[in-house]
Amino acid sequence: MWIINMGVGAELMSLISPILERIAPHVPGEIFPSFFTVPLFQNAFVAALLVTMVAAYLGSFLLIRNLALMGDGLAHVTFGGVAVGLVLGAASPLWYALFFSVISSLLIHELQSRGILTGDAAIAIFSTGVLALGLFGLSYWGGGITHTVEGYLFGNILLIYDESFEIIVLMSIFSMGFLGTFRHVLLATAIDPISVQIQGIPVRRIGRTFSVVTAIVVVSMVQFVGALLVTALLVTPAATSQIVSRSFRSCLIWAQVFGLSSTIIGIYVSAELRTGTGSTIALTSASIFLVVALIQLVILPLFRTDPLAR
Repeated sequence: MWIINMGVGAELMSLISPILERIAPHVPGEIFPSFFTVPLFQNAFVAALLVTMVAAYLGSFLLIRNLALMGDGLAHVTFGGVAVGLVLGAASPLWYALFFSVISSLLIHELQSRGILTGDAAIAIFSTGVLALGLFGLSYWGGGITHTVEGYLFGNILLIYDESFEIIVLMSIFSMGFLGTFRHVLLATAIDPISVQIQGIPVRRIGRTFSVVTAIVVVSMVQFVGALLVTALLVTPAATSQIVSRSFRSCLIWAQVFGLSSTIIGIYVSAELRTGTGSTIALTSASIFLVVALIQLVILPLFRTDPLAR
């Protein structure tokens, strides 16, 4: 079996590809089964699922830390970094996107934690500044908005190949490892950071690392969901899970369910209807949120016997 670019991603695909090929005969659609049989499509599909899992997990922590806008701001920074990489002729502009996003995320964290600027103000400054830099470079040196640029802007799952696939796999493994290891500390620092710091836990260091991980996850999402639609998978599934969850643990589980459902259904619909991957996934995620909210807030109260519950 031919695997693209031997590395960590290739090792992962050597395990997953046979499973996908067994599932393929049972997958509906005319084009969607190709994501279970064609190596290039397999890589893109698996990368999308990996990033979705990490994004849903991270999104739950972003919401409890009141940093929902962080993902959207870093997405603009990421696109600016991609634009700079494309102008400079980089083989994989994701490295430039990662550089700008990590630096911006750390600076936003420091400005906020030191009380120099509020978080939303710092996010606005860096998101517009780096985005403007990238757009300036594209218009002056890079030939403007090309088809490739539109792919990073609005999302194109077929941009995930070769080195970018390996980068996404590595970033996903690192991000999930950090979030899984420090999930209790991240939750505690979001609720009562002062008492956690008194116990000797390095709150500032963990906060910086969390900022870096947020930047990494956003960069890994841009190729298949687009810079303009990152929050569709970073915030919406986590927000949907908060409606139905009674604990933070169940919130994390439901975020995975809603996130993966949005991605799989979105890729299926976009493949069959030949619509944009990012926009279809975002629309699916928003639709799931509306349905769940409608059921929880309107339909279920009608069946409650307690009149005060209405």
